[in-house]
Amino acid sequence: MGWYEENVVPKIVDLACGSKNMNRWRQKAVVGLHGEIVEIGFGSGRNVELYPEGLQKVFAVEPSNKASTMAMERIASSNVVIERVGLVGEDLPLSDNSCDGALCTFTLCTVSDPVKVLSEIRRVLKPGASFHFLEHGLSPDASIAKWQHRLNGFEQKIAGGCNLTRDPLALLKEAGCEVEVIRQRYAKGPKPWSYFTVGTARWPNG
Repeated sequence: MGWYEENVVPKIVDLACGSKNMNRWRQKAVVGLHGEIVEIGFGSGRNVELYPEGLQKVFAVEPSNKASTMAMERIASSNVVIERVGLVGEDLPLSDNSCDGALCTFTLCTVSDPVKVLSEIRRVLKPGASFHFLEHGLSPDASIAKWQHRLNGFEQKIAGGCNLTRDPLALLKEAGCEVEVIRQRYAKGPKPWSYFTVGTARWPNG
């Protein structure tokens, strides 16, 4: 991770993903989480203030030391125990069947191997536990999708590898997930960046 990705990108992401409008979307993603969970792409801790009652511990996975430092004040003010346990979602330092749930917000767009991340999440979830997600992604509107493909290279450069052209539902299907609750629509903001998908998923017989 270069200097720009380590020091500048976390500030950009925190600003871009920290509005009240974003919180309304985040709240939909965290509903129902309880016990001990793993959160992939913990970032600067924007979800912390929205954690529901019944959530006891979060195993935070975050590659950026800068983002983790930015999260310290939010962590200190939370009643939930938060422990940074790893850097990347592709290799979780957690035991099989050890988590009551998993959370991922605006992260599958950036990780190097999203299907591997989902496979790791499946491994650490207890049987029947749910994966909660909020992602932006490829628009179903051809004109918007065309712009997303045009802008994707620029987006990756300025936003630490973020992709505008990934389809989160296609990734979940590839990873063997069954999506249970879903909402897809444009949020406020420029449409190439604001086609959101929020929901929960489980793995059959998992």
